[in-house]
Amino acid sequence: MWWVRVIWALLLSFWVLLQQSSCSSSIEEEDSCRASSCGKISNISYPFRLKNDPKHCGDSRYELSCENDVTTLYLCSGKYHVQSINYHNFTITLLDPGLELNNCSSLPVNFLSRFNFFDDVNQDNTYCTDPYQATLNNHGNDDDLLFEHIVYLNCSHQVTNNHKYVDTSSCINSHSINGHSYIYAMAGDLIAKDFQVGCQVKLVAPTSGFGLQRNQLLPYHVMHNALAYGFMVSWVNLVCKTTCGQSNRCSFNATTEKFHCSDDCGYIYMLHTCGKLSRQMLFVIIETIVAVWKGLFGILNGQPRYRYEDFYCPEYIGFIIGQYVLPSILVARFMFVMTLFIGLLIYKWRKRHLSMFGYIEVYLQQQNNLTPIGYSYKEIKKMVRGFKDKLGEGGFGTVFKGNLRSGPCVAIKMLRESKGNGHDFISEVATIGRIHHLNVVQLIGFCAEGSKCALVYDFMPNGSLDKYIFSKEGSASISYSQIFDISVGVARGIAYLHHGCEMKILHFDIKPHNILLDENFIPKVSDFGLAKLYPVENSIVTMTAARGTIGYMAPELFYKNIGGVSYKADVYSFGMLLMEMASKRKNLNVHAEHSSQLYFPLWIYDQVENEHDIEIEDISEDEKKMVKKMIIVALWCIQLKPDDRPSMSKVVEMLEGDIETLNMPPKPILYPNETIGNDQRSNSDQTMSSDSVEIATDSLIENIS
Repeated sequence: MWWVRVIWALLLSFWVLLQQSSCSSSIEEEDSCRASSCGKISNISYPFRLKNDPKHCGDSRYELSCENDVTTLYLCSGKYHVQSINYHNFTITLLDPGLELNNCSSLPVNFLSRFNFFDDVNQDNTYCTDPYQATLNNHGNDDDLLFEHIVYLNCSHQVTNNHKYVDTSSCINSHSINGHSYIYAMAGDLIAKDFQVGCQVKLVAPTSGFGLQRNQLLPYHVMHNALAYGFMVSWVNLVCKTTCGQSNRCSFNATTEKFHCSDDCGYIYMLHTCGKLSRQMLFVIIETIVAVWKGLFGILNGQPRYRYEDFYCPEYIGFIIGQYVLPSILVARFMFVMTLFIGLLIYKWRKRHLSMFGYIEVYLQQQNNLTPIGYSYKEIKKMVRGFKDKLGEGGFGTVFKGNLRSGPCVAIKMLRESKGNGHDFISEVATIGRIHHLNVVQLIGFCAEGSKCALVYDFMPNGSLDKYIFSKEGSASISYSQIFDISVGVARGIAYLHHGCEMKILHFDIKPHNILLDENFIPKVSDFGLAKLYPVENSIVTMTAARGTIGYMAPELFYKNIGGVSYKADVYSFGMLLMEMASKRKNLNVHAEHSSQLYFPLWIYDQVENEHDIEIEDISEDEKKMVKKMIIVALWCIQLKPDDRPSMSKVVEMLEGDIETLNMPPKPILYPNETIGNDQRSNSDQTMSSDSVEIATDSLIENIS
């Protein structure tokens, strides 16, 4: 087999020559690159480059700008000034351009946290995973973090019971961040137990300043000086890939400034190249296979089993059998067993999944009093004509426009398979299927075929209420007389749900988006995915988790000490909706000129109580009375305690009656602790349920992102 060795030797020599030529050309290109400078940064070299440097110099992902003699880096959609570059520990120090040393009233202009560097939340260009990272190791822990957070919070009230909140009034004007009265700063990460009711996170800034410890109470000027020092990010990931390769584990020791490479998968498969055979090992395996076949051929012909000269490096035979053949057999057996196990799990899941939707079909067949028509999925696809005309999308599914055979337009909601496991579908069909009211959306039919679930509704050509009451550029406009008629219709629809059916129906998601308008602007209450049915005699219902939309949810869903959850939760939501309809604006206005106007219900209460005219342009005297009546009724509906709110039947009576018969309610209270003196407050009075903490945390993450 000498000719095989000659061919392999020639191929190997040719490959080495190619590698040497490519290396020499790249070395020549690198030699032509010189370190750049801009302002006080004079050592800009690989992997960094300035925009005007030759294209082959540096890495395009690490491009810097020189603006007004200041080295600038654009990171996570924000602009930062480069303070220094450390090529020994692979870090670059950046400074927010809004910060000034020894001027504690200066604030960062960019919002940046460690969450911007997480791979699993990388959704848009506000996240920056590669080429920079917040740690010195690919698999780093908290000890490897390069910077900490300074969190700025806006609070509607003074915080006195949280030692982590540092008052900034000595430096920052109270109107510096969206006009809130109290501005606090906190060093470290804001967790759920640190969250204060009435406070919102408005800014997060990083710092690598010396002496700043995580979650430590420090004076604000110390925090500001730490911010003015700047913060560090690392490009060690690039050097790790170059030093250890893509498939190896890499760690960097900042003390010794050395890298350590390890092969994770080598210990599993006993292949120290992570499944990739080297050229030398490939030669050995080919030669061994040839030798084995020759040996077998010799045995069949009565010759000795093998001859020494038939093997190339025979000492490798035992190594190959022990290190490759036997482990390969074991791995193959393991993979076969795992394949069978995974297949069994998939079979069980599909069987259970299909049986669950079979249960839906059986349930709907048993409801003889349901009038909706059952459609097949094939008929649904014909109605929507390939799902081309999309009307909207929500948490429980996507809504498409379609046509019945007889011609009328319909709205078809396709429920997501992963939402609610079919329970939201049953809830909506069982709830709306037995309702017939002018102000409640009509369910025409449904589809429950295998895993495909759909609901067929009357089509509402004028869409949802929110686009008429919230002023947007190019949005449609309706008169206050129409708005008042819509409010009365919505109130009648909710009153019917509470008192007009065999079972009491609690909607739990009353908001402008769920009020649909037909061609005559008659309102229809829709979206019963969160609705619950209860016996009429039940005054209090059992809730395992808070449900609804933040801003419209009743306070008893958060606080345990003001009353049980009942139909009065829908009354509160209707009050918030009615207030927005009367004002044609959101109840919470973060851009208000005065802090007293931040929460509209409190501001408008003072105006009405002091008999001030409500200034609304292009409105008649009769319409002003309608608006005032809507506001007074709304203020009754949003009382903190459920017992202080009227029923929806009473709300309809108040709206349809004379305004002279209405009395002003007590001033709305935002939080339960506002009703208790400072010296009588207790931890239990201010404790939120676990559900409300989750909702508050979700809202906080949404604001940050």
